[in-house]
Amino acid sequence: MNDPVSKPPTVSTAMKASDFIGPANVILGLAAPSKAKVIETIAKQAGAALGIPPEVIRDALLRRESLGSTGVGDGVAIPHAPVPGLVRPVGWLARLSKPIDYDAIDGLPVDIVLVLLTPAEAQKEHINVLACLARRLRSQDVLQSIRAANSPSQLHEALVSER
Repeated sequence: MNDPVSKPPTVSTAMKASDFIGPANVILGLAAPSKAKVIETIAKQAGAALGIPPEVIRDALLRRESLGSTGVGDGVAIPHAPVPGLVRPVGWLARLSKPIDYDAIDGLPVDIVLVLLTPAEAQKEHINVLACLARRLRSQDVLQSIRAANSPSQLHEALVSER
């Protein structure tokens, strides 16, 4: 995976989840009692990995969340936001240890959270990457594999495997 902070973005005609979420960018069994705590916890990990202050990431995600919940249904949330300092999109996948209320559109609790961070000036790319990742998470096979994963590597494989 390319470095999302210092290397220029790559243009791909066929986007894949593996282009944005590497094996180190998964969290299995994240224990968080609320949407805000999930976002804060992932922002800390992302900030450490990217060299960006976690509060910058957290605040960007919470700003987006204030516009409307990113809980898309079927127990899935896809918080996403542009973040200053990034040159290419990057994401984190978390499976929660216990489902939480996320104000999802179907009213169901969320146990799968995929955070997408994109360059601040790349709105078209933001939409395209978001669509790519949302398509993966619409698949019941993918969701079942994510929920059955017993290790971080299985969790990553469940998302990126092109079955």
